Amino acid sequence: MAASSHDHLYILCNLIGKDFKIRYRNMSLGIFWSLVNPLIMMLVLTYVFTKVFPSRIEKFPLFVLIGLIPFNFFTLAWATGTNSILDNAALVKKVRFHREVIPISVVLGNVIHFLIQLILLMLLILFFGQGINRQWLWVPVVLALEIIFVCGMALAFSALDVYFRDTRYVVESANLVLFWMVPIFYSFDQVPAKFRIFYELNPVAAVVLAFRLIFLNAAAPPESLLIKLPLVSFGTLLAGLLVFGRMKKRFSDYL
Repeated sequence: MAASSHDHLYILCNLIGKDFKIRYRNMSLGIFWSLVNPLIMMLVLTYVFTKVFPSRIEKFPLFVLIGLIPFNFFTLAWATGTNSILDNAALVKKVRFHREVIPISVVLGNVIHFLIQLILLMLLILFFGQGINRQWLWVPVVLALEIIFVCGMALAFSALDVYFRDTRYVVESANLVLFWMVPIFYSFDQVPAKFRIFYELNPVAAVVLAFRLIFLNAAAPPESLLIKLPLVSFGTLLAGLLVFGRMKKRFSDYL
């Protein structure tokens, strides 16, 4: 018997809860560990680019953290989403439901950690004296578009990972390259003009740029970004659904 909409929602919520519990099981600091990684990375990059290779960027720790938080969310959600079908192989083989729920639940589970880090970021922004401005209203919009984009990536690559077990390692390598291709510790203005087109087409870089404009410049994302980012995000989601829908029919043969 196929699962109903209520059953799918139940499965989705349970998968998110399971991921949350497993991640912080037997940890004394629990959920606060989600704050440690970006803070340590911020401190390391701040030291390197203020003491070793001095940067002229003002409020560098805040500048870096604004880039790190959306970047970390994307890379972690994409990597764990890619592994999600294989990690839940028993559920896939035993229960009839829309398999798309699994990678989407993993992405949404990472959203919880993203929101916690975002709260920390906003507190630091106030500490640095930036203040709250009306452009903060754009944050949920940009956040939603990034979630939609990474859902599409997770759907496509989780399906590929069932057939090609090297997929997860490709994703890990891509994330390493992406760290240098997203302006986390350098500004978009420092990118040579001939390479800027690649950054403009990079949704993760677009999200980082939007957050910096909102939080540091009290400015709305540019019109070009507000056109490109939704197109890429929804296009990626559609492509992910198509790839997943085509490949899920034979999951049981490969699990």
